[in-house]
Amino acid sequence: MAKRSFVRKSLRLVAIALGAVIALMLLAILLFRFVNPPTSAFMLAYQLDNPPRPLRHEWVPLSDISPWMPLAVVASEDQRFPHHRGVDVDAIRKAVSEYKAGEGLRGASTITQQTAKNLFLWNGRSFARKAIEAGLAVTIDGLWPKQRVLEVYLNIAEFGPGIYGVEAASQAYFGKPARYLSQAQAARLAAVLPNPKVLSVSSPSAYVQERVDWIQRQMAQLSGLRYLEGL
Repeated sequence: MAKRSFVRKSLRLVAIALGAVIALMLLAILLFRFVNPPTSAFMLAYQLDNPPRPLRHEWVPLSDISPWMPLAVVASEDQRFPHHRGVDVDAIRKAVSEYKAGEGLRGASTITQQTAKNLFLWNGRSFARKAIEAGLAVTIDGLWPKQRVLEVYLNIAEFGPGIYGVEAASQAYFGKPARYLSQAQAARLAAVLPNPKVLSVSSPSAYVQERVDWIQRQMAQLSGLRYLEGL
């Protein structure tokens, strides 16, 4: 009887703790719809791992970002962004099928999922983290307008070691505010997002340049700036 009582109490405490964490996450997501996040989980991790190195980050509203930049990341990372509800179920099914076939676990992350990961979670490819990420993404999509998702993503994405957000990246690599980025420069920034610690904006490899060219073609095929006008 004593053991059963202990187990019940332990489960109750775990349930309470889990409920509190979920409530805090919901509160944070709702708050960040209106208040700009001062930092992110990825920025904090960088500062803990690299205390002597400065972190470059400057928040700017979406209206102060070149319209080519959101189009570039959508063309590169998540072309169904205007249409899905935070997760792309078809892309996830395909990724799981490829994993079962022994091809390795690929991301299949939407921009909303990447926003959730960068803001709240840690890097990694485990199913547990991906499940949490997907749940957060669906919640974010339900509570934020699409424009807000893009605004937060572009302001917290890593574009190079210690360089977070499109404004810091634009100043670091092109010496200009993000509002003046050209189509080619936006595509160049978007090209490194899959692995900004390895891929370079300032010294693009042949692979990065191929991605830049591909992204620009995709931007044109998506009908250019008109593609995101209805968000």
